[in-house]
Amino acid sequence: MTAGAAAAPGPLARALSSLSVRNYRLYFWGYSVSVAGTWMQSLALALLVLRLTGSGSDLGIATAARFLPFVVLGPVGGLVADRYDKRRLLYLTQSASAGIAVLFAVLTALDAINVGLVIGLSLLLGSLTVFDNPARQSLIGELVPRERLANAVTLNSVSVNMARVIGSAAGGAIVAALGLTTCFALNAVSFGAVIVSLARMRRSEMAPVDRPPRQKGQIRDGLRYTRRTPALLLPLLMLTVTGMLAYEFPLTLPLVARGAFHGGAGTFGAMVTVMAVGAVVGGLIVAARGAPRRPGALAVAGIGWGLAILAAALAPDLAVELAVLPFVGYGSITFNSLSKTAMQLAAAPSMRGRVMALWAMAWGGTTVVGGPLVGWIGQTFGSRWSLIAGGAPTLALGLLMYPVMRRTVPPPDEVTSERGSTSEPASASGSPTTGATAAVEPTRPEAAAAEVPPAPADARTPHGS
Repeated sequence: MTAGAAAAPGPLARALSSLSVRNYRLYFWGYSVSVAGTWMQSLALALLVLRLTGSGSDLGIATAARFLPFVVLGPVGGLVADRYDKRRLLYLTQSASAGIAVLFAVLTALDAINVGLVIGLSLLLGSLTVFDNPARQSLIGELVPRERLANAVTLNSVSVNMARVIGSAAGGAIVAALGLTTCFALNAVSFGAVIVSLARMRRSEMAPVDRPPRQKGQIRDGLRYTRRTPALLLPLLMLTVTGMLAYEFPLTLPLVARGAFHGGAGTFGAMVTVMAVGAVVGGLIVAARGAPRRPGALAVAGIGWGLAILAAALAPDLAVELAVLPFVGYGSITFNSLSKTAMQLAAAPSMRGRVMALWAMAWGGTTVVGGPLVGWIGQTFGSRWSLIAGGAPTLALGLLMYPVMRRTVPPPDEVTSERGSTSEPASASGSPTTGATAAVEPTRPEAAAAEVPPAPADARTPHGS
């Protein structure tokens, strides 16, 4: 090495590189605290419904209430994120979500809660998430340089997985020691971390992005733009299928733990833990690698992840299952991060809210169909088939999409629009352009189990990552 030459950063430094950006660092830690609080509330809500009714069906209805707004209002939430200042929008959604947590705490403490109120408040919380999700996801495009986009997205995925395990485990202990009300109250407090982090961000260090003018047809423009841009459409199609069938771990893992290995909460907890470890380690590896350089990377990740899920489905005993599940976690976070990064890099800044709203619909909204379908498959054909129902389509889709993506999707470094471009993509009558964008790890509402294990590493988190 020549005198004065700087040493190349090591793998850990590369994996954590986005944290050197002050605004992103504030965002990262603020939302890490909030996601942990949200997982406490998710677990408390599941236990509350079971305490009130003892019905798994009622629990499913309450969980579905969190997803339904994604299906009905998803594109509207994306347009609002494009039109309005994202930080101000997040102040509103985060404050309102904290208020709902306070309502849960007060009603539970007064013993005035019932399942109807739980469903109604869950529906309201899901409606807030419709607007919160695309605003949070697209805000990161204004916080980090384009070259650190993939790293920022993946780091946030790692944070969500760690917060998920910590929040769920802490929630179980708090419920046992202090009761459900405390979980709701602590979640309300956790939203303060996000609000403080937003307030401390320096606007002068954020990339300016013009907002589209108010005019008719902008939601349709977003749909047409996505449909006509292969770099957006193909990852969205893959995510829709895998979101519906493969990302149902809150349902499939308890079924397999009980049905295939005749275990209970301890078995399920062990399966969740090793899968979470694989997701965290895999996320750090993906973060250190940076942005994918080949358009077929997502398809390759789908192939590997599908094989891992199938291996977990066919594991002959629990020891083999626990050895395979870290690879399932690794595959899930890799596929998730690559799909988000691909869409964020390809979407023009003025379209990123609408594009990422479609991403959130594919990620969270599909469970309305996928959850009951996968549950029926596991109940009818055996618990292992609930995993096969996700692994086989994921593998097949990866094999099918690989040559298509190599042929039709340009490499990420050939995206024509520069970061910070503020031009509006062509409408339906013109050809769409591409540009830089970013997102944070969406989380999905969780279909919690009847007992108190930690949540699966890639469960859909209610926080909307």
